[in-house]
Parts: sequence; C-alpha cells; structure tokens
Amino acid sequence: MISISAVLPAYNEEAVIGSTARAVADALSTCTDSYEVIVVNDGSRDRTAAVIDDLHASRPEIRCVSHPTNRGYGEALRTGLNAGGKEWLFITDGDGQFDPTEIERFLPQTDNAELVIGFRAPRKDPFIRKLNALGWKAVVHLLFGYTARDIDCAFKLLRKDIWHHVEVHSGGATFSAELLVKARQCGYEVVELPVTHLPRRAGQATGARPRVILRAFRDIIRLRLALKPCPEGAPESHGER
Repeated sequence: MISISAVLPAYNEEAVIGSTARAVADALSTCTDSYEVIVVNDGSRDRTAAVIDDLHASRPEIRCVSHPTNRGYGEALRTGLNAGGKEWLFITDGDGQFDPTEIERFLPQTDNAELVIGFRAPRKDPFIRKLNALGWKAVVHLLFGYTARDIDCAFKLLRKDIWHHVEVHSGGATFSAELLVKARQCGYEVVELPVTHLPRRAGQATGARPRVILRAFRDIIRLRLALKPCPEGAPESHGER
C-alpha cells in the first residue's frame, strides 16, 4: 500500500489552515492507512501554528513544524519535505485553493511515473498573477526547455527518493522550477493532470510582490549558470515498484 506525507507551507493562513489540513487528511484517509499531514508555519504573525497545534490533539496525523521567522516558500517546502517520513510526498498549499480529493486520480499514475503534477484548469487567480505566470513559464522554458504546463501549481506528488536525489537549493519562488528542471534532467518520468483551482477564500498571496519576482528571476539565472549533470544514483528503470 502506498504511504504519503502531505506538506502544506503556510504563512498567515489562520483563517483557512485548519479546514485545509483536515480536508487533506480526510482525502488521504480514503486512499491509504499510512499518511501524515505536515503544516509548515513559515514564521506567521497570526495563529497559524496555534490552530494546527490545537488540531493535533484530536487529529494526531496532522502536525505543525514552525520557522521562527519567514524564510520563503521554497524553504518552507524544504523543511516539510525533509520532515516527511512516507514513501511519497504530496505538495499542496495551505490556502485551500485545491480540492485534495483529486489526489485519488493521481495515485494510479504512480505505477509508471515518479512525479505526478497538476496544472490548474482553469486558474482562478487575478489577471496580473496569470500574466506573471505566463512570463515566468516562458523564461523557464527558454532557459531549460519544456518543464511543465503549470510549473508552480501547488499540487504535486513525488517519490521521496527523488527529493533527496535532485538536490534543490532554491529557497524562494524558484523552488518548483528547479525541482522539475532537475527531475527531468535526471530522466524521471513526469505525468501531468488537470486539477480544480478554487478562488482564495482568505489570507493574501505574496507571490506577486516585486521583491519575490525579482528574487525568482535572479535565482533562475543562477540555476541556469550553475546547473550540473544529474547526480549519480538515479534509478536505471523508471516506474518499477
């Protein structure tokens, strides 16, 4: 039976993090008996951590890991992925913009792929965020070739050993791009599936802030200049279980 660690980065998501974490746990419970939900509180200034700590008392499979200060999206994911103890790692966001029950459609693909990643169909974000995403995807594809239809979609399922093999260094918004670029470089099989994207109910997105965008472009150029051949140790035959 497949085992799954879900990782939810969260920054000032007090209003929705409890319901999101419960929904993810409920969705995983219908798929497997071996699962956990790890909320990474990335230095939130609200009660994000307290909400999950309270929830942990009645739902021990849900737990919180906290950063004392805000480190950024990539660092939050790194902390959560390192903390995950299951065979597969499921990445989604803490803002409740995805339907976690759709993980069930991803599981059959794990028989022949090491990464199963979503693309938002359609994307329920403001126009400026959609425009930024198109520009970002164009830059990444120009520098590295085709990477994904929706690079930063926060609905990804990957084998844990991939995470330890590809060595993602980005601590910011370039995290997903670096993960996918290096996974494809190493020859891992990637399957892309559409996922439902929901409007944000509360909280505030930070990805469109100018300093976040500037850091992302700086980091993607650095990745292009520093990209090395795939580390040794990638599986010789993909899809074997």
